[in-house]
Amino acid sequence: MPGRTHSRPTCQIDAPTLGRGLAELAEQAAAGTPDSCGATATAVLAQDPLREAAEDPTTAATHPDLSALVSVQLNSGEGPILAALDTGRPAGADDLLHDDRWPCYRARALDAGVRSTATLPFACDGLTVTVSVYGLRPGPLKKAAQGVTGLLGDLATESMARDRLYRAALAQVGQLDEALRSRPVVDQACGIVMYVLGCDADQAFDLLRRLSQRSNRKLTELAETVVHTRGRGLEKNLIAFGRSAARGPGRPASAPDRDLPE
Repeated sequence: MPGRTHSRPTCQIDAPTLGRGLAELAEQAAAGTPDSCGATATAVLAQDPLREAAEDPTTAATHPDLSALVSVQLNSGEGPILAALDTGRPAGADDLLHDDRWPCYRARALDAGVRSTATLPFACDGLTVTVSVYGLRPGPLKKAAQGVTGLLGDLATESMARDRLYRAALAQVGQLDEALRSRPVVDQACGIVMYVLGCDADQAFDLLRRLSQRSNRKLTELAETVVHTRGRGLEKNLIAFGRSAARGPGRPASAPDRDLPE
C-alpha cells in the first residue's frame, strides 16, 4: 500500500463539518498509534423512528485503499467496523492471514497488504463514531489503539455530537423565526375564511391547512393568495371545499382547490 496521503472524507450526514472532524480524527489516530499504516473514521446517526432506513455512515480515510476497506464492510455487512457497531466494544484481528471471521473484508485487506486491524466505537447524543487503525504487519493493534486513539475518539465524538446538536438547534430557531414571520398573513387569511364561511378560527385554520395539503402548496403561499385577493373570487371554492372536508374520510373526491389562483 502506498504512503499515507491526506484524508478524503465522503460526507453524507451533517456535511461538511462532520466529514472534516472525521478526517482530522483519522489522521490523529494514525499518528498516535504505533505500528499503524493508516486509519479510518466513520460516523452514523441513531435511526429516526420516522425514517424507513438509517442514513449511510459518513466516512474518512487517510488513504484510498483504506477507504475501500470501509466500503467493503458496509457493502458486505461484515468486518470489524460492523462488529464494533453491533456490540459497542472494540473489534479487530491481530493477523488477518489466520483469521477467517470476515471473508470479504479479509480478502480485500490482505490484497491491500493489511495484516492487522483494530476498531474502537464511541457514542454520544445519538452519534456513533468508529475509529479503525491498520497495520502492515501482524500484531495486537487493539491494545495500542486504546491509548491515545481511545482518548482522541472520546473527545472528538463528544465535540462532533455537540456541534451537530448546535446546528440542529440553529435550524429549529430558523424554522420558528420563519413561522413567526408568516403568522400574521396566516391569521389574516383565517379571518377572511371565517367571514366567508361563518366558522370559528380553529375551523378556518384547519380548512386552510387541508387546502394547502391537497393543492401541494405551502400554507404561507396559500394564505398570501387569500389575503392578496381579499377572498374575492374564492368564495365558491372555499365554501365547496369546506363542505367537502366536512364529509369526513369517506367523502367523494372533489377538487375545488384546483381552481384557486396562483
